[in-house]
Amino acid sequence: MGRPRTPIGTFGDITYVKVAGGRVQARTRYRDDDGRLRRVSATGASNKEAERNLKQVLAQRPSHVATGELTGDTSFANLVEVWLDDLDLEGKLAPSTRALYERNMRLLVVPAFEHYVLREITVRKVDQFIKTLATTKSYSMAKQARTVLSLAFGLAVRYDAIAKNPVRDTTRLKKPPSLAMALTAKQVDAIREAVRGWRRAPGTPGPPPDGQLEQIIEVMLGTSARIGEVLAIRRCDVDVTVSPATVRICGTIVSPSGKPTHRQPHPKTTKSTRTVAVPSFTAEVLRQRLVAVAKDEPEHLLFVTRNGTPLTTNNVRRRLRSVMAEAGIEGVTPHSFRRTVATFIDRASGPDLAAEMLGHTSSKITKEHYIEPDEKVNPVTAEILESLGPRRRSDDA
Repeated sequence: MGRPRTPIGTFGDITYVKVAGGRVQARTRYRDDDGRLRRVSATGASNKEAERNLKQVLAQRPSHVATGELTGDTSFANLVEVWLDDLDLEGKLAPSTRALYERNMRLLVVPAFEHYVLREITVRKVDQFIKTLATTKSYSMAKQARTVLSLAFGLAVRYDAIAKNPVRDTTRLKKPPSLAMALTAKQVDAIREAVRGWRRAPGTPGPPPDGQLEQIIEVMLGTSARIGEVLAIRRCDVDVTVSPATVRICGTIVSPSGKPTHRQPHPKTTKSTRTVAVPSFTAEVLRQRLVAVAKDEPEHLLFVTRNGTPLTTNNVRRRLRSVMAEAGIEGVTPHSFRRTVATFIDRASGPDLAAEMLGHTSSKITKEHYIEPDEKVNPVTAEILESLGPRRRSDDA
């Protein structure tokens, strides 16, 4: 029998040899990951069957599977599943961040790339996708999509499925200009009045509000804490025996997908843990909440549902939106109070103290995103420039 040679990709040539029983053995040499050539063989009733069996043997070799489930011919959808599994395996992300990554990937990115294999996804395709998303949706969505894309392709590079991360060479997103808007004292009072009067008019159906929303607002204004951090305050975190009273911000409320809402034992970042002294209006609210939960254990939350379970941040935001819409007040979110605190403190003592209050490691973020720009220049400039005015002529000139 002759020895036809059939090239099979990178596996080298195949040699066919007749063996006992009239069967055919297909042999080839295979370069393993360690660089050494090894002989691999398989048999079949014919050349074609032996070749097919040989390919199956090669495909099942650990060295051919190489570093895992990914190759250049892997679908993008499969990469997503491997990437998500890898995130869980590392276990470095907070549950809320893990859920956000998956949501952004599935809703923003997968629809655009699910029908491609990895080697087909080029820098140009990724660049156009991100630019289109920024134009048709928002800068924020494009930035979030870029983040998860880069992480997933980074994994593909580590698995040797692709040579380089196509996200790295895309055009850098340019953030549109935006200004942090703080509330004035007058606006804060209007919000207080609207919340106090919401659904409390005579004849309003249903039970009246429990009063926690207005208390939460006072705590946000007195601590600069995020809404989740306020909802995570426990009895043991508050000290009203000192003057001024203090609150330790050391947790946040999270609602992971498919899991119950619960208290996370650290704020948004572990470096955000801090103890803040609060103004008298916030201390008064904290005393009221301590009375309400006086019979509960020290770890009990100050703000809870009627059933004693943690309040969710979404429910508080939804309630605030309803109140503001009914009062005709626009643009107010829980973060508005955080920006207001940052701006008031900056005006009085500068951005460094504002950053410390908000739990930021640097005042750069505080100034860029939380402090409303001050258009007024220090009036001392008028006194300084007075000397540039026209000099009066002497009487005898």
